[in-house]
Amino acid sequence: MAFSFAAFCYILALILTAVLIFFVIFHIIAFDELKTDYKNPIDQCNSLNPLVLPEYGIHVLFTILFVFALQFGTVLFNLPLIVYHVRRYLNRPVMSGVGLYDPTTIMNADELGRAQKEGWVKLGFYLISFFYYLYSMIYVLVSSSS
Repeated sequence: MAFSFAAFCYILALILTAVLIFFVIFHIIAFDELKTDYKNPIDQCNSLNPLVLPEYGIHVLFTILFVFALQFGTVLFNLPLIVYHVRRYLNRPVMSGVGLYDPTTIMNADELGRAQKEGWVKLGFYLISFFYYLYSMIYVLVSSSS
């Protein structure tokens, strides 16, 4: 088994995708707490907003690494979510800080439902990504040895 840059990228993507899965699970739990009125929207948004840019940055980081590793199928797989993230961030509510979630509008039923749906879809994407990266890592390691 020869270790290549592509294998390194897939290993790093596996680890970082696990981190992203935890971020998304935290978001889903936070929105559920808002829906059931367990938490204050201001406190919840203050805990969620600092995680938005790191999530986007991590995803862009390993996608750029895949470009350098010439894994263009994986780049195309990740591109729709990156485009969605950029579009979502550019159309965020006007706030004084970074982030996506405004405490004054997050309690609207439409906004809260959309945020929950977004969390579940992203969780599904990151879970599929995790197993795709695992398969691809094994494939790259095995195919480079022959």
